[in-house]
Amino acid sequence: MTDRPAGPRCAALVGPYLSGKTTLLEALLFASGTTHRRGSAREGNTVGDHSAEARARQMSTELNVAAAKYLGDPWTFLDCPGSVELAWEAQGALLAADVAVVVAEPETERVLTMSPLFKFLDDHQIPHMVFINKMDTATARVSEVLAALQSVSQKPLVLRQVPLPDAEGKATGYVDLVSERAYRYKPGQASDLVKLPDEALNEERVTRAGLVEKLADFDDKLLEQLLEDLQPSKEEIYRHLTQDLRRDLIVPVFLGSALQDHGVRRLLKALRHETPAATETAARLGLPAGTRDTVAQVIKTYHAPHSGKLSLARVWSGQVTDGMTLGGVRVAGALRLTGAQQEKLGTAAPGDVVALARMESVATGTVLSTGSAPKLPSPAIPKPVYGLAIAAEKRADDVKLTGAVAKLVEEDPTLHLEQNAELQEMILWGQGDIHLQIAIDRLRNKYNLQVVPRKPHLPYKETIRRGTAQHARFKRQSGGHGQFADIQIEVKPLPRGGGHSFIDSVVGGAIPRNYIPAVEEGVRDYLKHGPLGFPVVDVSVNLISGQYHAVDSSDQAFKTAARMAMTEAMQKCEPVLLEPIHFVAISVPSAFTSRVQRLISGRRGQILGYDAKPGWDGWDVVTANLPQSELHDLIVELRSVTLGVGTYTDRFDHLQELTGKLAERAMAGRSEAAAQ
Repeated sequence: MTDRPAGPRCAALVGPYLSGKTTLLEALLFASGTTHRRGSAREGNTVGDHSAEARARQMSTELNVAAAKYLGDPWTFLDCPGSVELAWEAQGALLAADVAVVVAEPETERVLTMSPLFKFLDDHQIPHMVFINKMDTATARVSEVLAALQSVSQKPLVLRQVPLPDAEGKATGYVDLVSERAYRYKPGQASDLVKLPDEALNEERVTRAGLVEKLADFDDKLLEQLLEDLQPSKEEIYRHLTQDLRRDLIVPVFLGSALQDHGVRRLLKALRHETPAATETAARLGLPAGTRDTVAQVIKTYHAPHSGKLSLARVWSGQVTDGMTLGGVRVAGALRLTGAQQEKLGTAAPGDVVALARMESVATGTVLSTGSAPKLPSPAIPKPVYGLAIAAEKRADDVKLTGAVAKLVEEDPTLHLEQNAELQEMILWGQGDIHLQIAIDRLRNKYNLQVVPRKPHLPYKETIRRGTAQHARFKRQSGGHGQFADIQIEVKPLPRGGGHSFIDSVVGGAIPRNYIPAVEEGVRDYLKHGPLGFPVVDVSVNLISGQYHAVDSSDQAFKTAARMAMTEAMQKCEPVLLEPIHFVAISVPSAFTSRVQRLISGRRGQILGYDAKPGWDGWDVVTANLPQSELHDLIVELRSVTLGVGTYTDRFDHLQELTGKLAERAMAGRSEAAAQ
């Protein structure tokens, strides 16, 4: 067998929501002797998912960290959230890990939801193995699940075990295909070694032969042995399995039940012997060989109630010590995390995953170094697809709310806060409804802030269909100096996208030059709210002539006259509402393309076409123009019709006239908002 690597190693547990990752973490900690009793998600006492938001939902809402030791080897397990809305956080953990354990359910219907995960693992050449969980309740045959998983993996899946089924077809044990030993599961304990049943012999031999043949695809000597009908030794097979996993050539597949502790110890042994060392991972990420500087990369930011800001980092080279300077920032302390527990460390070595205290200016993804920081990969931050306007329940908390949201964005950069001056709203953007509800719950639980969320207003505009000429005179006498201004203007529509145009055509000094800017200011001030209640666009205003009074005229008088002229003129120009139209590119598996086209049509969209998604086998990109009013919950319905894997990007494209009941509804909504 290949020598077992020395030093700390890190494994990320990933998989879809409800696949059982946190339950597997509890089983791994218990089986390794790190904990003496298993926690339960239902009872709310797990090491992972210790936040109030996670326990309320019984799901991972952020990256959970657990330090462990198994047979003397130091480990860090990263329990990643499974929701597609929190995928970015899982991707950051995967890039920092030496190996990924993909937790899958024995249900073929849900396998498609894992295709983006496998694509990320394959693209970044991250060594990974699969743990098919819940085998004690399995309804599908392992061969069927394996075939489904293979359809979303570029790398060949190699089954390492075959199940020993009971009369109902549920797994009661397994046969290890390398050692050819049979084991019977015992809840909470190591499995019993039993005699290999005669009825399992044929399946074991056929499956084992398939395993060896897949390994031979990557080794000519092994292929020659098979061609000569020579069977490799168990030690040779283990060596090939280890080498091929570390080179990300194969994906080993293990079976078990995390809830019952079935197969967990076998998984631990495979991790111990086959996971690459941190030095191999650092080289894969591009850290230059022979780096002597201390190098660490931040993979997650936490704002802990009592510890302040914590920057979770993987140390790639050198040592991190309390008080040293990294990236120009002093390390106020190094902590090892296990759930909510913190342990102070004097020194963190290469491979360690540690929380660095109070590094206020350091962001997630930052590479810290005592020298010149190398470039290491970090996942691209996805564009937000769902937004809610938020306001503090108590107006006195407005400033506090802005500061608290800034901390949430530090913890989770896929959140984005927009201060929209035009709509006079604070809009929190994220990856979906669940994502934002978690953020709102954190504001309440961590910062004692009650937030009122609602659907954001839409940036409708208005324009005119025809032009007109208009005269306006403002005259007021109230003792002393009066107010006088007289102007004549022409208002005309501009082509769509023309914006605003103010033209000064005054000749002969009918209006002194110093009053012209006041007229323009009055015009532009009016255009902020037209007769329909929205900003006016694509309009040209030409100041033709006017009159003034040597004593009573003023900037304010001409500004007022301009507003009067615009108010009267716009009513004659057939004002019309404009709604923003966005260009949308929707990415989905090809099996859902027709559903997405119906979804677009049902939302007043114009389908522009569809094509194969570059680099994604079996995926399409559907392009369309869609009203922004139909985008608010598009991601919710899109995920509903695509098993959660559909995504989209969008950008503003143009403004389009909106009439009829939809326009009336938009104007009524603006009136209600103005009255609040």
